[in-house]
Amino acid sequence: MTAVEQTVKKVLARHGGDRGALIPVLQELQRELGWLPEEALVAVAQSLGLPKSRVFGVATFYSQFSLSPRGRHLIQLCQGTACHVQRGNRILEALRRELGLKPGEPARGGRFSLEVVRCVGCCSLAPVMVVDGVAYGRLTPERAVEIVRDLDGDPDA
Repeated sequence: MTAVEQTVKKVLARHGGDRGALIPVLQELQRELGWLPEEALVAVAQSLGLPKSRVFGVATFYSQFSLSPRGRHLIQLCQGTACHVQRGNRILEALRRELGLKPGEPARGGRFSLEVVRCVGCCSLAPVMVVDGVAYGRLTPERAVEIVRDLDGDPDA
């Protein structure tokens, strides 16, 4: 049994094989594995007696789930209406230049991932980015780059 299969088995055991627990199961797997490999999704579908298409559909519908490995630091840049109007695209371009990556690609040896999201629920603080679960609002491109550089320079981060 692979390490992924063992993790799936452990997580499913905590939920008693409840088909209604699909999202909590995927959330725990995401937390433990850092992403949702195909092997894990297939094992969940088989164990819960669900069609693979349903499990993959849920995993691809919600932006909290990733089907590819993420960097150690997850940068989620809001491009919802309020952030877009406040020129959030300038922040996206500054982060792309600083990190040398496109959204969805891990950068700097897996230290960073950049994701564009549609809304983080902080519209009054637009433009906003969330880094490792912490929201930063009223950003400028310079401030966004400074936040990333602070993380990059911290060996414990």
